[in-house]
Amino acid sequence: MTQHIKSAATWADLGLPAEVVSKLKGICSQIKQSGRVSSRESDPHKGLIVLFSGPSGTRKIKAAEVIANELNLDFYRIDLSAVVSKYIGETEKNLARLFDKMETTNAILFLEEGDALFGKRSEVKDAHDRYANIEVSNLLERIEDYKGIAILTSNLRSNLDNAFMRRVLSVVEFPPSNAERRQEVWRDVFTWLTRYLRSPRKRPPTKA
Repeated sequence: MTQHIKSAATWADLGLPAEVVSKLKGICSQIKQSGRVSSRESDPHKGLIVLFSGPSGTRKIKAAEVIANELNLDFYRIDLSAVVSKYIGETEKNLARLFDKMETTNAILFLEEGDALFGKRSEVKDAHDRYANIEVSNLLERIEDYKGIAILTSNLRSNLDNAFMRRVLSVVEFPPSNAERRQEVWRDVFTWLTRYLRSPRKRPPTKA
């Protein structure tokens, strides 16, 4: 269900606009001020929920890894398919077990596609809608009680339930990649590759 990632990512690896990087650094400061970086000083009654919103391929995962590395915290990426279940009540149980396990650690919990769990509740037309709304309500209560650090992502922020958004400490909008930014990324790759190929490298001695 969880994948532990040892992050070595730095701010220089992001390639994001300055205003996005500034907001990410602000989140680091908020986490530090909360005392969550030190398990001895952390407030056991307060959790921190952050939302990364934006299309796929906008480096949301990399940004979370940078924050984990900056704060020297463990980083756990959650497999959503192992949490969500088609059986009534199982998703809540899976998430509860996950949160119970993770909030005893001083780590960052990273959960993609948050709208799959905390999507807007719909108008009740049948029993399926009623159970779906009850499930979202239960999940919202559980994440409100979570006492750790969680970063969730969403490709479409407008799909998230308003009650969930009220529980979010900070929202970071990741802009879609444009052609110019993609060119810059590839230019950096080719520049690095050219320098690597031109750099002197030790070769095995040849036989006389």
